[in-house]
Amino acid sequence: MHYEWDFKVVLDSLPILLRGLVVTVELWMVSLVLGLALGLAISLGRVSGRGWVNGPAIAYVEAFRNTPVLVQLIWFYYAFPIVLGQQLTPFVAAVLALTLNTSAYSAEILRGGIVSIARGQWEGAKALGMTRAATLRRIVLPQVFRRMLPALTNRAIELAKVTSLASLLAVNEVMYEGRLLSSTYYRPLEVLTVVALFYFLLIYPGSYLSSRLERHLAARD
Repeated sequence: MHYEWDFKVVLDSLPILLRGLVVTVELWMVSLVLGLALGLAISLGRVSGRGWVNGPAIAYVEAFRNTPVLVQLIWFYYAFPIVLGQQLTPFVAAVLALTLNTSAYSAEILRGGIVSIARGQWEGAKALGMTRAATLRRIVLPQVFRRMLPALTNRAIELAKVTSLASLLAVNEVMYEGRLLSSTYYRPLEVLTVVALFYFLLIYPGSYLSSRLERHLAARD
């Protein structure tokens, strides 16, 4: 069967897709920043020797790592408002679900980096009179972020792709707008091809810069 490509619909609707792309970037960046910050706090709980801190941190990580992110998105939009007593907007529900999901994975990545630091570095810092907080801030965490950069980059890339699931909550990001245009103009091949291109252009620069930074840090070490 011969198919004739026609991108006129896409060109005419480009402002709509670009507006959706802005929402995608907002959803991605907010969830990533909050997820990394919360993940760092949880990772410190995971390596804590106190059971009352370590136990809840483990339960939190396992709960979000062992349930599908799609279920989490739907739960926070439809079920959580029953507990909260107030309906969340689709965007807020998506940010909440993606942030918590990202924080759980980031916590395990950062925990792995923390436990990989030689015990002698902790003991040496303690011998110099440094507090545990100062040791983390000045010695441990800089090494952790450098070592875990590939894993954290992969997590950020995965999060960028997972934002497309927010379209199921009617968050008007680029995937939602693409689905809407496809069903309106019956040109899914052209519209969704452009949507895929948008995701590639959004994600690839960060992936490329991250690989360059990894090589730079490896050469410096």
